[in-house]
Amino acid sequence: MKQYGGVIKPKTKRAKRFLDNRASKLTENVKNAMIMKGGNTSMTVTQALKDIYALKKPSAVLYKKKNITRPFEDSTSLEFFSKKTDSSLFLFGSHNKKRPNNLIFGRLFDFHVLDMIELGIEKYNSLSDIKGSKCPEGTKPMLVFAGDAFDHENEHKRLKSLLTDFFRGPVVPSVRLAGLEHVLHFTALEGKIYMRSYRSLLKKSGCRTPRIELEEIGPSFDFILRRTHLASDDLYKTAHKQPKALKPKKKKNISHDTFGTKFGRLHMQKQDLAKLQTRKMKGLRKRRGPAAAAVVAGETSLKSTEVE
Repeated sequence: MKQYGGVIKPKTKRAKRFLDNRASKLTENVKNAMIMKGGNTSMTVTQALKDIYALKKPSAVLYKKKNITRPFEDSTSLEFFSKKTDSSLFLFGSHNKKRPNNLIFGRLFDFHVLDMIELGIEKYNSLSDIKGSKCPEGTKPMLVFAGDAFDHENEHKRLKSLLTDFFRGPVVPSVRLAGLEHVLHFTALEGKIYMRSYRSLLKKSGCRTPRIELEEIGPSFDFILRRTHLASDDLYKTAHKQPKALKPKKKKNISHDTFGTKFGRLHMQKQDLAKLQTRKMKGLRKRRGPAAAAVVAGETSLKSTEVE
């Protein structure tokens, strides 16, 4: 590939396909994640990175070598690896005396760090510690967030958005019932974040709807919130901006309620109720000619006798 005036022009078909895949699209590719460890790590951090990589596969890249960098002080190396692997998410693990068993979740916009949140591991159970059958690789998880902090506190709101981006998987048009078998549950309580992973089991219930049971499969984390680097409101709004082609066109006279039910409004001309066609009955039929005159005469004679 050659570069002319800041524009890269491919010389082969393979290079052209590569650049087309990296180019901006209306519907972007699945977000990839970089998972790497710093210069100093512990066994807990190393195993935690492997377990999160197992949950994120195949949309993740695991770096086994150490990377001597500090994301909160200098993020140039993260941005370099992001551009190299076309990744917009990253997870960085480190360990030191001041911040032991440290995980940094972050995301990038236009190959620049958008926001990142540092979490400390207080308690951890790996995938191998919890016995039982696991979910297949690449299973799209269901995400559950519990706790008022995720709705009211700004840092927890951004953490919820970041974890949703990290674990949600590919966007699919439909999911079969048997495919809803992996649940990731996040709870914010008393300044801590609890992460649990469950496998949903469909049991017989005696009716058409199955009975649901949850079985913990790991990994499980007890996190504590540490440092944060949040984007400004303007940059955050720019990162979430959608192209006009993807915005749904508003249809007139159609509305939806909170449950997704579709309602339509019809506009009709003013009706004359006097000309409204009703059900034809023999007793309501208008009479014409001598028969109608005889009926009218009979009614008048009845009235006259009643008056007398």
